[in-house]
Amino acid sequence: MPTLIFDGIAYGMLLFVLALGLAVTMGLMNFINLAHGAFAMAGGYILVLLMQRAGWPFLACLPVAFALTALAGAVLERTLYRPMYGRPHLDQVLFSIGLTFMAVAAVDFFMGSSPQIVQLPDWLRVRFEFGDGPWMLGMGAYRLFIIAVCVALAVALQLVLSKTRFGSRLRAAVDDPRVAAGLGLPVDRIFLLTFAVGSGLAGLGGALGADILGVEPTFPLKFMVSFLIVCAVGGTTSISGPLVAALVLGLADVLGKYYVPKLGAFIVYVLMIAILLWRPQGLFTRGGAR
Repeated sequence: MPTLIFDGIAYGMLLFVLALGLAVTMGLMNFINLAHGAFAMAGGYILVLLMQRAGWPFLACLPVAFALTALAGAVLERTLYRPMYGRPHLDQVLFSIGLTFMAVAAVDFFMGSSPQIVQLPDWLRVRFEFGDGPWMLGMGAYRLFIIAVCVALAVALQLVLSKTRFGSRLRAAVDDPRVAAGLGLPVDRIFLLTFAVGSGLAGLGGALGADILGVEPTFPLKFMVSFLIVCAVGGTTSISGPLVAALVLGLADVLGKYYVPKLGAFIVYVLMIAILLWRPQGLFTRGGAR
């Protein structure tokens, strides 16, 4: 049981980082970007290419995956996404789903349809065990590393949004962009940076979880529902909401698949429905978000 809980926490933290960028664009920018998973897939493929073909170490690939996907997000925000901000949500959904299928087809054409193999360094393949019997706690170094990185990211992002000048500017631009622009705030640049960081976080999550989640062309379609569940259950106007939702869903997924393998995914959906019936706006909401 303790090992399952630990694995569920690790999986939940990974889901949190992957879904955080989508929560930012949905809750803070009021834009539904269902192509978010494509940025996560891009981060995974960047990691694989750098490690397999360029011989880069695992740790060096992570910031590059973040930077390149953030750059791609910035370029796409300027060229494709920005004209869609004022459009109805249905238009945004259809537009971003179209981008998702284009990304899947492009990766399948250039990289092939086979899942990519990630060779983790030896120090991430170490396993620690404490105790005996059913209450033994087994912790893999890779999952410990994921938890540590994700906790650091969650704390850093919370501090940025609540304690920095950029965070206050972002909240002002979200609550009323016209007034914020009238006061001299560079709303377009704020949204550009926010979208780029959200895309970069997705790429970092895809690279960080490449060994657990896999790297293949269908990645955006396979995990799109998981990202949406995290955002729907946790709410999209804070960092704490998606974090709690991802941890709850990660634990439910791991425990459900272990104890009731045939109903593992069913349990997650039942839990989602129960939470949304209890709190339709998500676990955490912030007043005033547009």
